[in-house]
Amino acid sequence: MPNPISSRDRMLAALSCQTLDHPPCSFMIFGALHQRADNYLDFIERELALGLDAFVMVPPRPPFIQNDHYNLHGLPVSFHPQVSIEEAVIHPAGESEAVMVKTYHTPAGDLTARVRQTEDWRWGDHVPFLDDFIIPRSSKFIVENEGDLAAFQYLLESPKPEEVIAFRKASEPAIAFARERDLLLTGGWGVGADMIGWVHGLETLVYDVYDRPEFIQKLLSMIADWNRKRMSVVLDAGIDCYIKRAWYENTDFFTPRMWKKLILPELACDAELAHKAGAKFGYIITARAMPLLSLIAEAGVDVLIGVDPEAFDLAETKRTLGGKVCLWGGVNGHLTVEQGTPGAVQREVQTAMEALGPDGFILSPVDNVREDTPLAMSNVNTLIQTWQAMTGQNH
Repeated sequence: MPNPISSRDRMLAALSCQTLDHPPCSFMIFGALHQRADNYLDFIERELALGLDAFVMVPPRPPFIQNDHYNLHGLPVSFHPQVSIEEAVIHPAGESEAVMVKTYHTPAGDLTARVRQTEDWRWGDHVPFLDDFIIPRSSKFIVENEGDLAAFQYLLESPKPEEVIAFRKASEPAIAFARERDLLLTGGWGVGADMIGWVHGLETLVYDVYDRPEFIQKLLSMIADWNRKRMSVVLDAGIDCYIKRAWYENTDFFTPRMWKKLILPELACDAELAHKAGAKFGYIITARAMPLLSLIAEAGVDVLIGVDPEAFDLAETKRTLGGKVCLWGGVNGHLTVEQGTPGAVQREVQTAMEALGPDGFILSPVDNVREDTPLAMSNVNTLIQTWQAMTGQNH
């Protein structure tokens, strides 16, 4: 009797759009289970116990973390040694909310952020550098125009030698675990236009894509160069797949024409860098992406992560990308898994398997299961059991 295929080989086959006996099931993000775990490898063990095709990511992410780049997983983010930071909290007259002011003093000038300290602010009197939480609360972002780019460059430091050494040391147990268990090893996260949301604002991005495209192109190029230096360090770890976050690189912010002009060239360079290192390239985008599918394939993306049935026409997505780009998703995480009925979960899994499988497909909730409730965890089990029944697995 032939040996069963390993989880890593199954995932790699799916990423290569090859046909196997059944598609894997691997949760792209599983926050609820992660929060239960004692550490990162315990989280992976818990995924494996559920029957999932778990992947291991480097650098490993602890269950609980709070730092200045919370929404950018991966290597540390540090500034040029000549950068100093000053923070203050002011109370404008007539305003119910305090305003936090953070100034980055650089050799090329100062960059200042102003952020409302709302009741749900979770950072005390501190303003992080890269975090989704600051976007809707900001009245001033640190990069407003082209004149700020020289100063901003001082915040985009390449990984320091000691940071690279620390990354390698921290990643050794995770890499050894992945090799021992024959699991897919991924790395990330990369970033592009999502970083513009943190340093320039999303509303201003929408306007500037049309009014100042040359400025946005320069800003994207600076971020891309910084990202690829960080990316190279992660690729050197021998990962199987590099993952780039791109939740804000959709048609809410870019028309297909401007996406092709501004996003495609940098994305293609990222994919090429991954491929030269022998790794696959994954791209996380979970909504407003249907008009971009052909361009995503053109960029050399190997796997589109986040195919949400609430946002994608599954059949059309498969017709457009089938055989060229692996599709990772198929089930809505929030509405279906966290809040839906068992029947809704079963139907959505069945639809996803039929529309997106069998080749070039990885089943997952999109984009996360955050809620650790009896209903959510019961629906997780229903999802897995439905997948197992459809693929003839005996567990």
